[in-house]
Amino acid sequence: MKFEGDVGMKKKSEKIKQAEELKSQLATVSTVILSTFQGITVEQDTNLRREVEKAGGHYEVVKNTVAERAAEGTGTADLLKNLKGTNSIAYTKTDPVALAKVLTKIAKDVPVFQFRAGWVEGKVLSIQEIKQLSELPSKEELISKIMFMLNSPAQRLATVNNAVMRNLAVVVSEAVKAEKFAAPAA
Repeated sequence: MKFEGDVGMKKKSEKIKQAEELKSQLATVSTVILSTFQGITVEQDTNLRREVEKAGGHYEVVKNTVAERAAEGTGTADLLKNLKGTNSIAYTKTDPVALAKVLTKIAKDVPVFQFRAGWVEGKVLSIQEIKQLSELPSKEELISKIMFMLNSPAQRLATVNNAVMRNLAVVVSEAVKAEKFAAPAA
């Protein structure tokens, strides 16, 4: 009987350690998406983890009590409180749109993978808001568009300035060919 008690204590200490590790992650993330994973095959789960990692995120299946304990004192406390059923979380410190896009694609491909809720920059999101987030352009796309918009007026100005000089050179060249300039008096 003593052996069984030791195993139970070890499991509890493992859960505490897992909660502490998760808490340190949750304290620094910008986005958490809560989902259910029940019915996903091992192959689908492996693909899901790989895709989330490519997007700069992390995915893990968590026990409800571990998730709730880990979320205490972080911005995700409201999201991970009073969980029921089987849950998994995906989180990132980087681009929330990239994570939402990956998970939305997976949810379309694997119908048993379903969103429960999300959390972005301190705000709890509904399932519909997560889907809307996935439709936004990524951070890189937005930066690219802004850089294009900032560069475009300068590029146009340079083109106009060059056109004036080019046109002046063409006019002078044509005038020289037509001998419109008088030779200097000697």
